[in-house]
Amino acid sequence: MAGLNCGITIALLGVLLLNAALPPLGVASEIAVPHGSGITVLIKPGTPTLPAKACYIVVFKKHVTTLSIKSGERTVFSFSCQDPENHFVVEIQKNIDCMSGPCPFGEVQLQPSPSVLPALNRTFIWDVKAHKSIGLELQFSKPRLRQIEPGESCPDGVTHSISGRIDTTMVRIGTFCSNGTVSRIKMQEGVKMALHLPWFHDRNISGFSIANRSSIKRLCIIESVFEGEGSATLMSANYPDGFPEDELMTWQFVIPGHLRASVSFLNFNNSNCEKKEERVEYYIPGSTTNPEVFKLEDKQPGNMAGNFNLSLQGCDQDAQSPGIFRLQFQVLVQHPQNESNKTYVVDLSDERAMSLTIEPKPIRLSRKFVPACYVCLETWFCNTTLTLTSGSKHKISFLCNDLTRLQMNAEKTISCTDRRYCHKKSYPLQVPSNILQLPVQLHNFSWKLLVPKDSLSLVLVPVQKLQQHTYERACNTSFRYLVASAVPGQDLYFGSFCSGGSIEQIQVKQNISVTLRTFAPSYQQDISRQGLTVSFRPYFTEEAVFTVTPDVKSKVYLRTPNWDRGLPSLASVSWNISVPRDQVACLTFLKERTGLVCQTGRAFMIIQEQRMRAEEIFSLEEVLPKPRFHHHSFWVNISNCSPVSGKQLDMLFWVLLSPRTTDVTVIIIAVVGGGALLMFALGLIICLVKKKKKKEINKGPAVGIYNGNVNTQMPMQSKKFQKRRKDNDSHVYAVIDDTMVYGHLLQDSNGSFVQPEVDTYRPFQGPTGDCPPSPPPIGFRAPTAKLTTDEPPPDIPPESESEPYTFSHPNKENVSNGNTDIPLLDGHKPAEPGE
Repeated sequence: MAGLNCGITIALLGVLLLNAALPPLGVASEIAVPHGSGITVLIKPGTPTLPAKACYIVVFKKHVTTLSIKSGERTVFSFSCQDPENHFVVEIQKNIDCMSGPCPFGEVQLQPSPSVLPALNRTFIWDVKAHKSIGLELQFSKPRLRQIEPGESCPDGVTHSISGRIDTTMVRIGTFCSNGTVSRIKMQEGVKMALHLPWFHDRNISGFSIANRSSIKRLCIIESVFEGEGSATLMSANYPDGFPEDELMTWQFVIPGHLRASVSFLNFNNSNCEKKEERVEYYIPGSTTNPEVFKLEDKQPGNMAGNFNLSLQGCDQDAQSPGIFRLQFQVLVQHPQNESNKTYVVDLSDERAMSLTIEPKPIRLSRKFVPACYVCLETWFCNTTLTLTSGSKHKISFLCNDLTRLQMNAEKTISCTDRRYCHKKSYPLQVPSNILQLPVQLHNFSWKLLVPKDSLSLVLVPVQKLQQHTYERACNTSFRYLVASAVPGQDLYFGSFCSGGSIEQIQVKQNISVTLRTFAPSYQQDISRQGLTVSFRPYFTEEAVFTVTPDVKSKVYLRTPNWDRGLPSLASVSWNISVPRDQVACLTFLKERTGLVCQTGRAFMIIQEQRMRAEEIFSLEEVLPKPRFHHHSFWVNISNCSPVSGKQLDMLFWVLLSPRTTDVTVIIIAVVGGGALLMFALGLIICLVKKKKKKEINKGPAVGIYNGNVNTQMPMQSKKFQKRRKDNDSHVYAVIDDTMVYGHLLQDSNGSFVQPEVDTYRPFQGPTGDCPPSPPPIGFRAPTAKLTTDEPPPDIPPESESEPYTFSHPNKENVSNGNTDIPLLDGHKPAEPGE
């Protein structure tokens, strides 16, 4: 007996321990489904958001994961966890058969009531089947629906999923949120509507009703109602998958009479059609050619007043490769603007190779509705972006509440293919007047100037002298000219220029683009006072040549092209700087060193006086010269090497003019000295004349007797200097300063230049003025020691006595030919003046 009691005690203890191990039971729920309602309630596992402990449905003390309650059944159940909303969902599906009996039209109720359902995420599904000849209409009360893409979520968590039926195939019409414009959806052959409610939402109405309609003879019709300004984004059936083959879908838009509507396609794809053609059709109020048929790639209508329809028609697709036919578009409704009733004529019939694009300015996106700006071609064909081409006359209007949100960009190509035709011809770079009369700001107008390679170069001449935009002196004008290379693969930006400077001319070697960019609305008046002219000239090797006439009132700041990115490798740029006769130019460099490090080759700067033909050559890897004064016009040439990455060549310098002055002391000394010398010379001449006359008076008559033994040669005084001037080095400079080293230009009999020898130098012999100095060869090196008269340089050729001072040059015949340096730049014949 004692053993039996012990066994019972152990069994009871095991049951207690088992119950203690199980999670506490939730509150019991009861669901009763009315008989004959066609409703099925299904509780099933959902998609857990976070890993959690197991949870079960407890029915009659059994733990299950799925519970189905059919029509006429009553079930009591509970959950084995305290958070069943994180584990389960409930679906309530009602099947409505309109083929075997009448349809329960009218407002749709939520059954069973949400109050008796457990607090789970729930989905109410209504599956309605009907004949093809019967149309079904879903009517949505306010707030209306807004279509979203599959995978998107609604802010309140409430979504509507609507599908149609083609025979036995279900077609997804779309997924919708609240607060939109969709008021009705018409379908035939049945509809499946699913309403998804989150577990915490207390909604107790479906929000829609079902009505009976006649056959619509298409997949569906979606009605979108606008009560004021706004926009709606809509999609084709099955989007983003393919639209059903050879089907028709229609959208009806209800627009208040005082508003205007515009359509724009956001995304579309065409399938591979065997028969028919994919298209969109519009029924536009006021059109005499309804329906208006468009391809998907065409510009779509805009600025439409009143209600209109849009239909999407598919085709018979290729069975082997059908492709995907889909469409996503937007309808924008807004108030008409004053500009929408005004038509502008843009006449580009006389232009060639030109295009004009009107488009929105980049703006930040906002959650608040902002009316879009549309540009309309021939009133109805509106889009946010419109491109007009040359050779035609265009009529445009604007549907925009603020035209400052739009901008214009134009591009024109001027090319020369025949050198004989283009040589020395000029073309003005001017903005057409009918573009300036448009109420939209011009942002960019670009001219692409093209010339045959290595045959012609370009010259830009402004009406008013230009100023280069620098940090030290920025352009504050309403527009600028941006000049850059248009050679494919060449990253070369010559600079930004505006009116009111000192640059009279810009010469460039090859193709360039000149862009007029505006910065203020006053550009329309300023452009009329400024302009550029381009002309074609014979080819030259400089990347660019700037002709500069400084202003006596201010500094002229100049900088190398590609500022902040570095002058391209092996590029050469020159500045032709004019100095008036009564002025002195001070040339100053911003930094003492450029920071340039050459990987191959050498970088030089040449400063050449155009009148004296004197050149100075400086290595750009060393210290730059200090401020220096020039009394005559001069050249500045900068030639780059192949620099090390990160050690690019950027140089900025300025020129300042000041009046030329003369020292009074020097003038007085020169006058006094000159007068004294003149008096001394006159006295000496008078003395010699008197002495000569006195000798002639004292002489007797001359007797002519020949004596053959007498030496008739007049004895000569011994020379004080045994060498003549041409035999000694008195005319050779005693010291040649390191900074006074001169470049070379050798020319053979055929007129072509010859590569010089290593460590030799010859002075510049070409024409000056319009031609910049040529950079020295890579083998050139400045002397490191000073030459004196005690140590004359070897092999100095004799100089003419008519040259009082000359620089010594090595003898060409005695120079070794063992040059192992590789030339950096090939010698070219300089361009003739004026070319």
